[in-house]
Amino acid sequence: MKIAIVGATGMVGNVILQVLAERNFEMTELIPVASERSVGKHISFKNKEYTIVSLQDAVNKQPDIALFSAGGDTSLEWAPKFEAVGTTVIDNSSAWRMDPEKKLVVPEINGDVLTNNDKIIANPNCSTIQLVMALAPLHLKYKMKRVVISTYQSVSGTGVKAVQQLNNEEAGIKGEMVYPHPIGRNALPHCDIFLDNGYTKEEMKLVKEPKKILRDTSFSITATAVRIPTAGGHSEAVNVQFINDFEIEEVRELLSATPGVIVQDDIKNNIYPMPITAHQKDEVFVGRIRRDESQENSLNLWIVSDNLRKGAATNAVQIAEYLVENKIV
Repeated sequence: MKIAIVGATGMVGNVILQVLAERNFEMTELIPVASERSVGKHISFKNKEYTIVSLQDAVNKQPDIALFSAGGDTSLEWAPKFEAVGTTVIDNSSAWRMDPEKKLVVPEINGDVLTNNDKIIANPNCSTIQLVMALAPLHLKYKMKRVVISTYQSVSGTGVKAVQQLNNEEAGIKGEMVYPHPIGRNALPHCDIFLDNGYTKEEMKLVKEPKKILRDTSFSITATAVRIPTAGGHSEAVNVQFINDFEIEEVRELLSATPGVIVQDDIKNNIYPMPITAHQKDEVFVGRIRRDESQENSLNLWIVSDNLRKGAATNAVQIAEYLVENKIV
């Protein structure tokens, strides 16, 4: 089992390597891949040194699986080249997510869609993953009618330069500005670029991706995505209107029984999900579970997850594990 990590020196690439080590993913060869300026340098994995190779060298090695986290342009150009030599690509960018020919996968929810013919598999947006992890069991039981999402997203979702901007601001250092405004002590209703409809790309990912993952277009979604000055972890305030009514205690029981979801909902003891406590964890945390008293069959949830782990690296590795366990690769 030969595994290539494309973008091995990046923020998500580093976490992928960490997750592979933690989960003892079995492989015979690790192939770290990065940009030309990093070729020839070394990285450490499980106390062993590996030399970074170019994309073409990685293709020539014909890995079984390539975990991509190097941006959409790189994925669009190189994923088909890996596919051509028989490699299964799991891509973290948005390049293939809404391609009707490509599967968009959260293994706990729709891993069953994968077949031997799927050679380019899309990893969903980080905010989408934690959202559908919580909503999938509720939708199955009560049938969603409308979902309203407001996100509070970490600067780590933008990348290492955004984290550096926040660090610079906190230290009083004048440095490169990734955002059009200061992010420290601020909140920017501006995640990714604005589109012609007035929404950002991030907001439209939240509108479109859940329907593809849940294989259902019968419900409607609207979203507002906000960047906040936290170093890691995304949070979401979610309002869901269902076709069928529910009992709050049953909602808690359904969520508690869902693999990968942890309910933290003890307001008497100030226990609820927070980015600081979700850090370095793979689960999706749900709390502030309460009925929306303004309209029928409606529920409010607060959903938090580490965006670099379950929101990116861990989900990609879980897809790889699913492929191996089910002999799809």
